[in-house]
Amino acid sequence: MAHKIDHEYDYLFKIVLIGDSGVGKSNILSRFTRNEFSLDSKSTIGVEFATKTLQIEGKMVKAQIWDTAGQERYRAITSAYYRGAVGAFLVYDITKRQTFENIQRWLRELRDHADSNIVIMMAGNKSDLQHLRAISTEDAQFMAEKEGLSFLETSALEAINIDKAFETILKEIFRIVSKKALAAQEAAALAGPRIQGTTINVSDSSGSTKSFCCST
Repeated sequence: MAHKIDHEYDYLFKIVLIGDSGVGKSNILSRFTRNEFSLDSKSTIGVEFATKTLQIEGKMVKAQIWDTAGQERYRAITSAYYRGAVGAFLVYDITKRQTFENIQRWLRELRDHADSNIVIMMAGNKSDLQHLRAISTEDAQFMAEKEGLSFLETSALEAINIDKAFETILKEIFRIVSKKALAAQEAAALAGPRIQGTTINVSDSSGSTKSFCCST
């Protein structure tokens, strides 16, 4: 969903938040879009989304961010929402080893359902809980490099790297979209102007059509 719009924004980019239940996806969404955090936030049921508009290279970009439920029973529903996404925020909890190990499963699902050019940011959330850390930054960076993903550790609670993570995704999407648009313009220019036919009006001023014939 990288639509060009003429009104209050120039581009609309759909981004999906994915990862296990309880890793903090909903709080990442609320921190980025409303600068809010809730300690007792409940599990997302189905799908929710929120939007935020940013300026990138002089253009207004509206991010439409979808928060997908992490529970197994909702996965069949949420898989449909990968369609049209140009960015993904792949979240794990740095204090829970299982959520990190499940990144590979989420990544497979994402690549099965989403566009092959989707921009992916892997985020190790809850970086404020250093004393409970179960996954080292080095291990996460190694996985990100191996899979070709961007990577940051974030804290929705302390608003650490949340804006930076989304801005990194959006700037990369914008760069890809702009590059495609430029390539299309160059291709059109190389193709040259279209040959247009000229219409010849053979009617006289009274509106009747002149007749042309040959005499022998």
